[in-house]
Amino acid sequence: MLSSEGLCSSPPPKQYGVTKPISMSGPTEADIQRSRELEKFLSDAGLYESKEEAAKRERVLDRIGQIVKDWVKQLTRLRGYTDQMVEEANAVIFTFGSYRLGVHGPGADIDTLCVGPSYVNREEDFFFVLHNILSEMEEVSELQPVPDAHVPVMKFKFDGISIDLLYASISLLVVPDDLDISNVSVLYDVDEPTVRSLNGCRVADQILKLVPNVEHFCTTLRCLKFWAKRRGVYSNVTGFLGGVNWALLVARVCQLYPNAIPSMLVSRFFRVYTQWRWPNPVMLCPIEEDELGFSVWDPRKNPRDRTHHMPIITPAYPCMNSSYNVSTSTLRVMMEQFQYGNKICEDIELNKAQWSTLFEPHLFFESYKNYLQVDIVAADVDDLRSWKGWVESRLRQLTLMIERDTYGKLQCHPYPHEYVDASKPCAHCAFFLGLQRKQGEIIQEGQQFDIRGTVDEFRHSINMYVFWKPGMEIYVSHVRRKQIPSYVFPDGYRRPRHPRVTAQQQSDKLCYEDGGACRTGSGERGVKRKKDPDEVDVKNDMLEKRCSISPLRRDSFSPDIISHKFGGTSPTCLAFAEGNEMCQIDEKRFCSDDVEGGFTSNSSVITSLSSEVGSSEDNGNESIAGSNEGNNGSADGSVEGSNNLGYSRSDSGDADSMCHLENVCADGSGVFQDGLREELEPNAAVGMLLKTVGGVEEEAVQKPVLSSRLSLTSIA
Repeated sequence: MLSSEGLCSSPPPKQYGVTKPISMSGPTEADIQRSRELEKFLSDAGLYESKEEAAKRERVLDRIGQIVKDWVKQLTRLRGYTDQMVEEANAVIFTFGSYRLGVHGPGADIDTLCVGPSYVNREEDFFFVLHNILSEMEEVSELQPVPDAHVPVMKFKFDGISIDLLYASISLLVVPDDLDISNVSVLYDVDEPTVRSLNGCRVADQILKLVPNVEHFCTTLRCLKFWAKRRGVYSNVTGFLGGVNWALLVARVCQLYPNAIPSMLVSRFFRVYTQWRWPNPVMLCPIEEDELGFSVWDPRKNPRDRTHHMPIITPAYPCMNSSYNVSTSTLRVMMEQFQYGNKICEDIELNKAQWSTLFEPHLFFESYKNYLQVDIVAADVDDLRSWKGWVESRLRQLTLMIERDTYGKLQCHPYPHEYVDASKPCAHCAFFLGLQRKQGEIIQEGQQFDIRGTVDEFRHSINMYVFWKPGMEIYVSHVRRKQIPSYVFPDGYRRPRHPRVTAQQQSDKLCYEDGGACRTGSGERGVKRKKDPDEVDVKNDMLEKRCSISPLRRDSFSPDIISHKFGGTSPTCLAFAEGNEMCQIDEKRFCSDDVEGGFTSNSSVITSLSSEVGSSEDNGNESIAGSNEGNNGSADGSVEGSNNLGYSRSDSGDADSMCHLENVCADGSGVFQDGLREELEPNAAVGMLLKTVGGVEEEAVQKPVLSSRLSLTSIA
């Protein structure tokens, strides 16, 4: 006989991921309506490809699949295998990334992986033989092999569709068409680059298996990728997050709210990650060990893993941190943007805002008073493509160097967008980095940030490019906000600034409870003060305010980037000619000289930013310092990171530090759990506590934290 207690009991909700869901609640009528509006907005924004383009992609993939099969058969015959082996020889094409997840848009590239037999290698067969086959095909253009990338890749366009093709040689003589790439057996007897090549597909497959509703996941991910690009935080290579990182973050929120629909998931995404206590990791499943012996992310065993600021762990063996490129500065920027998104979503739920407000572009050039401008030039477009990729992959190092050399007091915001001055006759593009003093730092009057050596070190690392050609040059300069070149603005000119606060700037305003400090966009200040305590004072250490002349390299291409002499009205020259407050960069400047074939440059000068560096975007967010793990460079810089700096001057990045979180309690197993899970709606603070010093095994949901500040502290 069943007891009354047994009759009343209900089965526990299904658990997705490493913890129980925060809420099993489904949508209300208002949520359903907001989801319809969101999907209409995404469609109107052109984020979905047409049926014709989708069909074309399928045809291209089929064509590439046939090409690699013929390529393997050709190599099998050349190596003297039997006719039966030649007949059975095979290669299989898999997709991963946004295309595999179903969130790609018009014009997006297709991430593909070719899996071939053990006797077909990457070095000669893939990057030489297959490369030559592709180079002779009419449909193929912009073919660019990148053999020394962290994940070796061949980039090209096939019939106008951009393709990133990886190769993995597995320990099979014949690759079956129905190969299960999720099976760990594909990793037997392969090297590290092959593991990394295979893991893109393995991770994508695992993500789709671990989310409660694939359709809701895809819509939410498409939305948040678009948001991240609009807000300037979509770029793995410059220290923000790339496609797989955003997919993992969204998938975790889907696990925590399994019955939520896209409008709810977008709101919960910002609610969760504004309160996430980094560097506690985001994981979709427990980290698995395997007898194959590949290294997995484990800060208990690997000291380098303890220095990661924003760990987002891949769900397929070997589990790795997919976001090791994140630095303290880029984490700060992303936390600010999460706060912005959370505020807008709250207004949307209260019918005070529309979805379009959430996707307003970030006013980067209104957010800081001081910037570093990195100009890149090359002899032609092809050279610029590879040179720009290399420089872009090293911008993250410049951010880390500035953090290191100023002990975290000078914060750097690399903006992941390139700008081109179309009026110039040379191949050129530029990147910009915002500079500001860290909020709350006690600095003596007149103290300066001398980043002369930092720029020298950055330049030296750039010049290590093994594929350098004559004409490849880089120029670094300091510019104030009013000196930003006009070509960076959409309409070709700076919009007038008004004293009145706009809706965009009002939405961007973030207030912190730490002493009531607020961060607002600089464009909100309509009244100029005679002396702004946050203004940059750049002291002139030169005896004369002029550009020195340096001889022209015989093999160098010198574009006429600026046609004015030094002292003219060119905005990029004003940074060097503004009275006693000039920023001096130990780099060449784009200033023409009267001497034919020559140019003026700013050499042997000092970059010394005063301790009053700041912006109206200062904030009180705490950040965790340390060093980041990287990887080898590549021919085009198309890598997700670069070589590890190998040093860190931040106390809070100590490998022996212990993270303490508030408002948590431990269960009998030592795993920190939440005692009031049902009360986490609607103000959930979701996180995970390291089980041991720097260690991690499981994730736990924490009690609500009312303060919007991160409550993570580090004690050496």
